[in-house]
Amino acid sequence: QVQLVESGGGLVQAGGSLRLSCAASGRPFSSYSMGWFRQSPGKERDFVAHISWSGGNTVYADSVKGRFTISRDNAENTVYLQMNSLKPEDTAVYYCAAPRAAYYSGRYASTSSYDYWGQGTQVTVSS
Repeated sequence: QVQLVESGGGLVQAGGSLRLSCAASGRPFSSYSMGWFRQSPGKERDFVAHISWSGGNTVYADSVKGRFTISRDNAENTVYLQMNSLKPEDTAVYYCAAPRAAYYSGRYASTSSYDYWGQGTQVTVSS
C-alpha cells in the first residue's frame, strides 16, 4: 500500500520561507515521478511542481517559478518543496502526489495523472 505523508506546513509572514516534505512508503520510491499540488477553499486543486523519478527533470507552475524548488532524496524516500519569497496568495493546503505507473511523467500538471495523494499540509502566508 502506497502511503504519502506531508509535513512542514505552518504560518509564515509574506516574504518568508517554508520547506515541505513528503515521505513515501509502500513501493520503490526511485522508480516514480512525484508532484506537488495546492488547493485553496472553494478552488480547484492546482499544479505546483513536478519532479522526475531520477530528479533530473523538474517543472513548475508559472505562479511559483523562481520562488519554489522541488527536489527529492531517493535514499530517504522523500520529496521536498522549498518555498521562498512566499506571498499571501500561496496560502493553501499543499498535497504531494504519485502516479501508479513507474517511469511515467506524462500530463504531470493534471490531477488525473496521479493515483496516490497525501493528506495535505496547510500553508498560511500572512500579509
